[in-house]
Amino acid sequence: MSYDLVITGGKVVDGTGSTPFLADIAVNDGVIVNVGESLDTEGAHVIDAGDKIVTPGFVDIHTHYDGQATWDGLLEPSSGHGVTTVVMGNCGVGFAPVKPGQEEWLIQLMEGVEDIPGTALAEGMEWGWETFPEYLDILDQKDFSIDIGTQVAHGAIRSYVMGERGSNNEPANPQDIAEMRSLVQEAIEAGALGVSTSRVLGHRAMNGEPVPGTFAAEDELYGLGQALKDAGSGVFELAPAGADGQDLIKAPDEMKWMRKLSATIDRPVTFALLQNETEPHLWEQLLAESLEATKQGSQCFPQVAGRPFGLLIGLQTHHAFAKRPSFIEIADLPHADLVSKLQQNSVRDAILNEVDEPVNPDIIFDGMTRMVQSMLHRLYPLGEIPDYEPDPSRSFVEIAKSNNATPEEVLYDYMLKDEGHAMGMMPIFNYVDGNHDVIREMLLHPQAVSGLSDGGAHCGMICDASIPTFMLSHWTRDRTRGEKLPLEWIIKKQTLDTASLYGLSDRGSLKVGKRADLNVIDYEALTLHGPKMAHDLPAGGRRLLQEATGYDYTIVAGQITRDHGKDTGKRPGHLIRGAR
Repeated sequence: MSYDLVITGGKVVDGTGSTPFLADIAVNDGVIVNVGESLDTEGAHVIDAGDKIVTPGFVDIHTHYDGQATWDGLLEPSSGHGVTTVVMGNCGVGFAPVKPGQEEWLIQLMEGVEDIPGTALAEGMEWGWETFPEYLDILDQKDFSIDIGTQVAHGAIRSYVMGERGSNNEPANPQDIAEMRSLVQEAIEAGALGVSTSRVLGHRAMNGEPVPGTFAAEDELYGLGQALKDAGSGVFELAPAGADGQDLIKAPDEMKWMRKLSATIDRPVTFALLQNETEPHLWEQLLAESLEATKQGSQCFPQVAGRPFGLLIGLQTHHAFAKRPSFIEIADLPHADLVSKLQQNSVRDAILNEVDEPVNPDIIFDGMTRMVQSMLHRLYPLGEIPDYEPDPSRSFVEIAKSNNATPEEVLYDYMLKDEGHAMGMMPIFNYVDGNHDVIREMLLHPQAVSGLSDGGAHCGMICDASIPTFMLSHWTRDRTRGEKLPLEWIIKKQTLDTASLYGLSDRGSLKVGKRADLNVIDYEALTLHGPKMAHDLPAGGRRLLQEATGYDYTIVAGQITRDHGKDTGKRPGHLIRGAR
């Protein structure tokens, strides 16, 4: 039998959690057609995977490419980290449905919640839809380097149905709920993979208003959920109250209604789970309740991140000196000129000794400077080969003590390294104990799913779209401050498990008949490099990108989309319509 593509001699980590094995993998017409030894390679394109591992493509279920997908077929950063399928439309924010004239409001909502430059969205987005099915029709006409699926967002639905009442978080009446339910069902039947909402107080539009639906009553939430039952498909995804460390008293109550909702509609509910400093053991309770709920007939799946969740601090992101008068005077200089100025002793002395300008409460993120200043004891140098599990003795406060300097002095000088590109890591969640032991326990829990990468979002704050790479390099190979995790288990966690949650049964494992989405990885050489700021979004918008080396090939639907880290220009990816 002749094949289109044969990957020979690789160590196959097939996504099922089974022990890796040596085998060839043959592909025809974008589908795996044979897995075995010494397969016929005549006439086929051959990839020699000797001394390499071969894995399914990663399925990332928590991204925010909703706007970017309308103008960009490459979908970085995710496509550079072995990801071959993404699910977007998370956290209650999205761009459909939309009434004429609401476009700018939805852009401001996405910018405020997900830190995606509004100017980039305004210039780059190709509108042309009103309903959610129309939005899918437009995405369906496009080609991508990876497959995309999306959920319908509560924020957009609520604003569409209720207008300003919805945007202002006024209570929904029965007619409102009925209409929202109908629109969600319409979206699911058109191909949406689920519905999402946010109840996190920190999720706010650029005008400071919480995401529409933040304070929704249970009857409204159940209306959204009943639409999934009506359609017979879909996942209910949310950022629950308390997930950001605020309003923690509501977290246990959130679990109660999520359990009840899932049991009522017989559909999965997945929610963000993070360890916070105020209630450092609350995550244990929520995991335990998720397992108990499942035993009683619900389907509750906490989404957990594979590393601490926080901020990247540097000269091009948020930092401790942005509100100092002398810095404000030069802040708009080209980067190289800014670095040169900051290196001058007179400028350094002025900035370090000045008092901050007042925070403008009307400007979102304007208070980040003070937040950084207050958390220097939890800020660590990241390095070119990033260390996401630094010893607490390496904080800027501790470094300052050993160098007879102030933490601000140490931070100032550090930010000017690497031509002003050096960054620090400030873990806000999942690092209360100064190590990854809690994260490991989360990952090992039977109800936990891998997520929260936020690919495409938080462009000036994080680059967690690289988590799939980190999961391999750190958890299976490089960790030194605690126990590792098995390679085959980590692969399953971000392939078959994530695909299965969203009903994507055609991918996630290297089995005959499955979609030929694969990675050929030089496992020993796999390296995650430090994040860098790029200004390559429309209108010169900024975003953090993070390079990975060691991915020899990424293959989507049988076509090589990345060759030793470089985009090949192939665009075999398409919109996923519904579970399969």
